[in-house]
Amino acid sequence: MSSEPSSSLLIAWQLKDKHVLIVGGGEVASQRIDSVLPAGAHITLLAPAKGLHPRTRELIDLYTSRITYYDRRFSGPAEINKMDLVLTALDDPHRSREICELCRKARIPVNAADLPDLCDFYFGAQIRDGPLQIMISTNGNGPRMAALVKKKIADALSGREGDAIDRVGVLRAQLKERAPGVGGPLGRRRMKWMSEVCNTWDIDDLMQLDNETIAKLLDEGWEKNTVPTLAELSGRKTRTTKKSGQSSIVKVLPAVGSFALGAVCATAFFLGRRR
Repeated sequence: MSSEPSSSLLIAWQLKDKHVLIVGGGEVASQRIDSVLPAGAHITLLAPAKGLHPRTRELIDLYTSRITYYDRRFSGPAEINKMDLVLTALDDPHRSREICELCRKARIPVNAADLPDLCDFYFGAQIRDGPLQIMISTNGNGPRMAALVKKKIADALSGREGDAIDRVGVLRAQLKERAPGVGGPLGRRRMKWMSEVCNTWDIDDLMQLDNETIAKLLDEGWEKNTVPTLAELSGRKTRTTKKSGQSSIVKVLPAVGSFALGAVCATAFFLGRRR
């Protein structure tokens, strides 16, 4: 490992109700819109109508309450007033650089497409499955490599992790209703018990956490300070399903199996903290 830092801090940036300026209307701009919309941001889009990509036009028409579109080019410093984030998707590197300099003076985080040296942050390759998000970044060194790694991870996932996270989130919310409080011994006990559930139950088990099973798990598990298996709790067997023509998750990418289950728990904990 090099003694010089060469990587970025990967974070989940909360953009709900924040204001994001996107400059440009081409294919890259449409990708930026697709990335920002699920985060709940309000988008201001500046781009001449004659250069809009079909997907950009489609998004403008679909999300009229979330995207404010202006048929014009970026005109100057006033455009970034009250913006929380700025993204440029232009073919003109000189214009992108000017916009980045304005953002730096105003202390507004900015990303300039295809100009990594100007970026405060990068858009990595992403996998989304409901509440589950996985980002792969090469720190601007090789976007194509990020796409290849993304494919390997996506192929190794079952496609059911998002549903499992949803169910774990419901379990955690009901546990907090039964044993309310923030921090302290009770909070630590809740976290430890939830971790043990995720370590004991596999992803297919977690998907079967319907309301009846959750109630039984809390009664027979939490209240008795133990973690029964799904079979012990309900007599149901774990369902095993593979994608056609693919090896098991462990054979395809050994680390991803435990990573995915850890992601289920971590994402559920994070969502619980936001409630």
